[in-house]
Amino acid sequence: MEPRQQHPPANHPTRHRKEGSTHVRLVLRRRWSALAAGLLIVAAGVGLSTASADTGGGDASTATAKAKAKAKAAGQFRNPVNPGADPTVVHHDGNYYAATTQGDAIRMWKSPSAATLLTSQAHEVWKDSDPSRNTQIWAPALRKYEVDGKERWYLYYTASDGNDSAHRMYVLESEGTDPLGPYHFKGKVADPNNDRWAIDGEPFTLGGKLYFSWSGQRDDGVGNQLFIAPMSNPWTISGGRMYLPAEGNCPEVREGPTPLYNKDGRLYLTYSACDTGKPDYTIWSKSIAPDGNPMDAGAWTQEPGPMFSRNDEAGVYGPGHHSFFKSPDGTEDWIAYHAKNTSTYTYSWRTTRIQKIGWTADGKPDLGRPAALGTALDLPAGDPGPGTKVINDTDEGTGDLQVSYTGNWNSGSQCGVQCYAGNDHWSQEKDATATFHFTGTQLALLSVKDTGNGIAAISVDGGEEQRVDYYGKPRVGEELQWVSPKLDPGPHTVKVRVTGEKNADAGAAFVSIDRAEVTP
Repeated sequence: MEPRQQHPPANHPTRHRKEGSTHVRLVLRRRWSALAAGLLIVAAGVGLSTASADTGGGDASTATAKAKAKAKAAGQFRNPVNPGADPTVVHHDGNYYAATTQGDAIRMWKSPSAATLLTSQAHEVWKDSDPSRNTQIWAPALRKYEVDGKERWYLYYTASDGNDSAHRMYVLESEGTDPLGPYHFKGKVADPNNDRWAIDGEPFTLGGKLYFSWSGQRDDGVGNQLFIAPMSNPWTISGGRMYLPAEGNCPEVREGPTPLYNKDGRLYLTYSACDTGKPDYTIWSKSIAPDGNPMDAGAWTQEPGPMFSRNDEAGVYGPGHHSFFKSPDGTEDWIAYHAKNTSTYTYSWRTTRIQKIGWTADGKPDLGRPAALGTALDLPAGDPGPGTKVINDTDEGTGDLQVSYTGNWNSGSQCGVQCYAGNDHWSQEKDATATFHFTGTQLALLSVKDTGNGIAAISVDGGEEQRVDYYGKPRVGEELQWVSPKLDPGPHTVKVRVTGEKNADAGAAFVSIDRAEVTP
């Protein structure tokens, strides 16, 4: 048995990635909590009515406590919930919808439970043939509005011709009321009198008026700064932009602005600071009173920060570029964000995670600390579940929710916080196997990708094998390697066989076994 190529240290050092007057009613907010009940304000060209919601803060009601108890009974899940970055997540009509940066198109995932978002099918909702905007497609943001009596989804995104300097913001409009579309191109979202490099745009409202916020380039050429402009409808900027100075732990980036409202209507415009490739990418915020003027930089208060940052003990680096959404029953606020479990400076391996947030006694958002990958979290209140179950690499045996090995395998805790429960198994012996035994309808494999990893052959219930390359650079853990097809309910096996093969860049042919997520 040859020794395994050693994992690099778990905490060694780690781009910026990265039409006319219309009556509009806000139907669903993706990234902020609703204002006080009954608020109805109509502004020039834009009418916005907001729904009643308890947005957190204060003591929980009996109904809220019951909803949370129900959520806990429905099961638990573990992050990540998507292998992509820059997430937008909404819950609508009994389903979660998530979209992340894909580069060549906009894809969306739909699932009735947060526990099964990771294994849900990708739907390609938009691919553009216009060469000026059909590549480097980043940062989708999904909103629902009623325009002239018709409810439609608006999907905001950033795209270019392949050159970063050409990045601009665009928006799609759905043909009907399905978040999966179909969509048609609605327009470019830009200040026509100052059309500069721009990314990460999305709307917000204050005082009954609609505004657009984004990360753009100042007139002096400095990029990745926050800007705000008024809108006359969900696709049209109707006035000059305003530069919003904002603090951060790094000087180079202010991006991904997204709004969050407390129960009193105060707006917290949260944003990410620092280069997203760095481990110190983090979330900050500026806030403004409900009656403030967003186009007056002096009306904003810089909140102390960071609000949400790296958690070295948990192996979470670079948490940011986020969105907010409500639990299915509306009683909880949740954040969706991307992060890595390597401190290496890289834009690769950013995955989407979700977790519940709270509120302080004085009404400020409390985002907490990012949880380690694999941490068991209660499903959002009102999520029907059932939650997924986990098989660790050390759950050895041939019973339900166990894994059995043949051939020579190493095991240990060298991977530390990059592995589930701090350990994994690995082998490069040809035809060594690891067989997962489970009762359920689907199984997902998550484990280490490494420069010394090779190719596995994976089969279900003794069927045809599928080749899966476990290579990755830099090394990361708890990465989604493979998802089974949907299976009939009942007992099944998934066998991982070491082939001894590797790609040309790999230094060895190891295969890693860490955790499996089982859908009942």
